[in-house]
Amino acid sequence: MSDPILTHFADGILTVTFARAEKKNAITQAMYSLLAEATRRARTDDAVRVLLFKAEGDSFSAGNDIADFIAIGAQGGGGQVVDAPVFQFLRALSELDKPAVAAVRGRAVGIGLTLLLHCDMVVVAEDALLSVPFINLALAPEAASSLLLPTVIGHQRAFEMFALGEPIDGRTALAWGLANRAVASAEVDTVAEGLAAKLAARAPNSIRKTKRLMRDTEALWTLMQREGEAFGSQMSSPEAMEAFMAFTQKRAPDFG
Repeated sequence: MSDPILTHFADGILTVTFARAEKKNAITQAMYSLLAEATRRARTDDAVRVLLFKAEGDSFSAGNDIADFIAIGAQGGGGQVVDAPVFQFLRALSELDKPAVAAVRGRAVGIGLTLLLHCDMVVVAEDALLSVPFINLALAPEAASSLLLPTVIGHQRAFEMFALGEPIDGRTALAWGLANRAVASAEVDTVAEGLAAKLAARAPNSIRKTKRLMRDTEALWTLMQREGEAFGSQMSSPEAMEAFMAFTQKRAPDFG
């Protein structure tokens, strides 16, 4: 079995690739551990100047692996969600003070979208579909998205995305400020790699200090923990169990 997360370093750019294309790059807890490790490396290794997220296949990421969630919820593990590998990755993201770039094709669901809120430059395919269907799964926002998404696109648009879970396309993502470029799907990786190369050529300490000034790392991590408590309590709730079962059985959930 091939590795679900691939890393490659060259010319100051650490490229992290989601490589679970057969599952639409749905992310497991094991994958989060690898993502956390790579993100920490990007911050601590002076040779790394830029972190670039890419994906194999036709989707950036389908979000969290539902089978993982069902197992965690069934074990009553929701209360310890802040200690889970996903939150190790989120903490590493909140602490990252070097530029992060993302190349997005196809679906970007849940963490596939909220990850982009921590990237400094985002290139999307014009026909990409981005969504945050947390409430569809009876969950709650994560990755500090309850602050970052409305900050970027406004409260009403963010609430609609959270509450209805309906996707927006890449052109809309660009218009709303979620992306820097919207290009043809075949051009996404090339354009993102070009932007990463430009960033890698800039004065590294100047870029790091600029990013630190633009982000309140402590506030982001504090909010992530608050979100984790809400997320965790919901994850083991009857609502979430019904939503997970409905998802796997391809039917509408019944919250009556």
